[in-house]
Amino acid sequence: MVSLSKKLRTFAGPYVKGFAARHGYRLVSDYRAYQSETSKCRERLAPFCIGYGADLGFGGDPISDAAVRIDYPNPYAHTGMYPVQLGGDASRLHWFADGVLDYIYSSHLLEDFQDTKGVLIEWLRVLKPGGHLILFCPDQQVYEAYCRTHGKEPNPHHAHADFSLRKVQQILSEIDAAEEIHSRDIVDDYSWELVVAKRIQRS
Repeated sequence: MVSLSKKLRTFAGPYVKGFAARHGYRLVSDYRAYQSETSKCRERLAPFCIGYGADLGFGGDPISDAAVRIDYPNPYAHTGMYPVQLGGDASRLHWFADGVLDYIYSSHLLEDFQDTKGVLIEWLRVLKPGGHLILFCPDQQVYEAYCRTHGKEPNPHHAHADFSLRKVQQILSEIDAAEEIHSRDIVDDYSWELVVAKRIQRS
């Protein structure tokens, strides 16, 4: 015999999901498998996500429901109910021409790539002059210490033992294509945040 609760889920589930999709990410994210990293910084970083932009590696919970959602066709993170719109490797944004987006936002993804500099160059490529690159990432050493303290296994996808705000700031200074407009080191237990604006080329 089918339980009443199962009948209710079967009947009401599609209506609840449809209502959530129509009325914003906050309701959707309440049904996620676990808390997304983006949910920790959204209040601080969403104001930088103005205009047309993309959330790279969003894992089900985008920074904004207006952002283009890019992730693997089957993301390894499950932090919300939003589906992937563009499926593929976010280190190569082949869907976009040069200088077409107002912002790129990415949370806890950049550290997964071996070629940090190459990925940053690619992400800056698709931004309009003055556009924002918004990063929220872990400090690897602080993150590993947090995992040890809390009995958690570190994310095996992280590619750099020395990944940090300072390291990324140094790489961006070598690229010399963006100006820092906001940064905070070690927030929300083990993360850092950085916002840069793509430089306007002077003729």
